[in-house]
Amino acid sequence: MSIAKYYAGQEILITGGSGFIGKVLIEKILRSLPDIGKVYILLRSKKGRNAQERLEDILQMPLFEQVGKSQPEAYKKLIAINGECQELGLGLSPVDLAKLKNVTIVFHVAATVRFDDDIKTSILLNTRGTHEMLKVAEKLPKLKVFVHVSTTYSHPDLRVVDEKIYPPYADWRTAIKLAETYDQETLNMLLPKFCPGHPNSYTLSKNLAEHIVQEYSQKLPVVIFRPSIVVSSYKEPFPGWIDNFNGPVGMLVACGLGIMRTNHADPDIVPDIIPVDMVVNSLLVTGYKHAKANDKLIRSDRKLEVYNCSLSSKRHLSMGTIIDMGKKTVLKYPYEKCIWLPEGSITRCAFWHYLRFFGLQVIPAILLDIFIRLAGHPAVLLKIQRRIKSTTEILKVFTNTEWHFINNNFKSLENLIEDQER
Repeated sequence: MSIAKYYAGQEILITGGSGFIGKVLIEKILRSLPDIGKVYILLRSKKGRNAQERLEDILQMPLFEQVGKSQPEAYKKLIAINGECQELGLGLSPVDLAKLKNVTIVFHVAATVRFDDDIKTSILLNTRGTHEMLKVAEKLPKLKVFVHVSTTYSHPDLRVVDEKIYPPYADWRTAIKLAETYDQETLNMLLPKFCPGHPNSYTLSKNLAEHIVQEYSQKLPVVIFRPSIVVSSYKEPFPGWIDNFNGPVGMLVACGLGIMRTNHADPDIVPDIIPVDMVVNSLLVTGYKHAKANDKLIRSDRKLEVYNCSLSSKRHLSMGTIIDMGKKTVLKYPYEKCIWLPEGSITRCAFWHYLRFFGLQVIPAILLDIFIRLAGHPAVLLKIQRRIKSTTEILKVFTNTEWHFINNNFKSLENLIEDQER
């Protein structure tokens, strides 16, 4: 059976539909699975906009232009559900919960992916939110598979990460209790002692969530899907789509604008980056594989499988090479608001980095801010330099460390795709 035919009539629940991966997942489902049943999108109210209004805003993005022109009737299959993954019970009303009774496939994508988020927010959303979502999944009588989106960096102290669950760094119940009980200042002091192997709250909260999923694998058909660094689209629905400046993307844009000219990192590190459309395609194949398998398996035969969605041995571009390629490309296709010609490089020498940072970034920012103020506008460049400094510090571990992700399970997914769907 083809993947598209299997998804025909299935009802899907997606959390994190307003996020980067979530938006591309919704678009791909509408465009490539024409006979899909209802697709429920869990969204919280935000800035005076309820779930339905936010969904309508999302569908106005250029990302959905192709679907809007060719399959506008597909929008009728989308149903917004008011909910909040940071709340107990996801903030679902009994009426909305009843709407989900025929859901067969869940893609739990919702998470805060900011490395600089406070530990309280990360644990309540990424860890407790996963627990609450699994408790909701227990109430779905027709559930065939629950795909939990984690990250390959949930074990940052390991240099080789296999597709398996490793022993826990800490107890997830204790972590949730701490986040519910203590204020942020206290939690900031506790984090380094509670789990010293993690460089930030994001990797810790995602690791803890994996162990919740593992516990529920005895009673629910769950799968753990770990993407590496997710970047702009390769092909679908068009090349280069992205909607955020998180992580390395923001640094690359700053380099292209000419306002970032140095970074203290290892230029020979080979980052594991993967385009968002490849991630979404793999998510749908993973859901198909396990939903189809669970149709035939009895509960006792199920086992928790993990997929490292990464390039692994396929990758070969180092950080230094990517920067050099970017500098050449941006000269050919410059940004509209470029401030200075892109130049500079990555260096392992901290002294040389800070010398260039103050000489080529901070001092020019101060001088340009003076002229901007004289022109009657608020100063912005020094503020941007503070953000660049903060971001580079947050990402220091990732720009100076290389991981190898074993991904045999992930690569085997390609064997499930028929030639006409490839």
